[in-house]
Amino acid sequence: MTQLKPSLMDYTLKELQAIVKPSFRAKQIYGWLYHQYASSYDDMKNIPKTLKEELAQTHLVNPLKIVNKELSSDGTIKYLLELQDGKTMEAVWLKMKDEQYGDDGEVVQEAKYTICVSTQVGCKVGCSFCLTAKGGFTRDLSAGEIVAQVVTLKRDNNHKHNRKINIVYMGMGEPLDNLTNLAKAIEIFQENDGLSISGKRQTVSTSGLSTKIDKLGEMDLGVHIAISLHAVDDELRSELIPMNKAHNINSIIEAVKRFPIDTRKRVMFEYLVIKDKNDDITSAKKLVKLLSGIKAKVNLIYFNPYPGTDYERPSYDDMFAFQEYLVKHGLLCTIRDSKGIDISAACGQLKEKTQGEQNG
Repeated sequence: MTQLKPSLMDYTLKELQAIVKPSFRAKQIYGWLYHQYASSYDDMKNIPKTLKEELAQTHLVNPLKIVNKELSSDGTIKYLLELQDGKTMEAVWLKMKDEQYGDDGEVVQEAKYTICVSTQVGCKVGCSFCLTAKGGFTRDLSAGEIVAQVVTLKRDNNHKHNRKINIVYMGMGEPLDNLTNLAKAIEIFQENDGLSISGKRQTVSTSGLSTKIDKLGEMDLGVHIAISLHAVDDELRSELIPMNKAHNINSIIEAVKRFPIDTRKRVMFEYLVIKDKNDDITSAKKLVKLLSGIKAKVNLIYFNPYPGTDYERPSYDDMFAFQEYLVKHGLLCTIRDSKGIDISAACGQLKEKTQGEQNG
């Protein structure tokens, strides 16, 4: 197996200062990485040539390159990114809110963006509705490979380092399966001398590894958590998410109750709605009961069909009736806009499509 070179993005500032001497040079390099989005040592103008040559022998600057991207009419951009070992994974640039202009035509509110990042090449969880699962699991991403996704997408969209961005760890892979590197990436994002993205702007989405939810909670990184619930009984959830046999719904709910939550925030529960599977009012009733006692927000998601799946997209009427029932019974509930429906926006779609074109 190819020995991968670490990248400069694998380190917190303190760790980089232990490698790069004098330590003020490490701070300068951090500025080049996260404020200027340097992609090569040549970009780092005020770093001595000898130091750059020395570092170049052992470290990459950015471990990713963009190999494909698709732009949706709603502003969503899906990226296929290649790692140094030739493996690929995806990240998504999501436009959440448009710019707002005043009467004089000046921008009064900048557009708001979220970046959806991957934590693994492939995934071990094997959800029956997910295209990523088809390719199986290849490897974990390093902390630097997670961080580089945000840097690469911000650079590609000319998004200045000090402009706010939200990060959701819900791309390819199960974030809590790669907890050590995930936690390190969260810390690197929070560095004041780097991108300075607070924990409040980072959400870890998990399919429910209950023991790891507890571990993440103990780390107290200040991040939000989103649970991919998708079902209200263990039978259906085990069909959709085989891992449910080891981490059943009750164990997940109990772990969530223990998780340290900012008192002003809610725990997000993602609920993928699939026609004739979990879109009925009986399921809505069970969901209300299940989440009682938790400060929860439910995000209903339309299933996005892809070639070869047996699952179908629910009707608008059923989706709306489901939402209405939850709201009437005191649950905050939104229906997520299907972003990028005209492109390969669901996890794994662009990767599958690109591989298909290359093999075809």
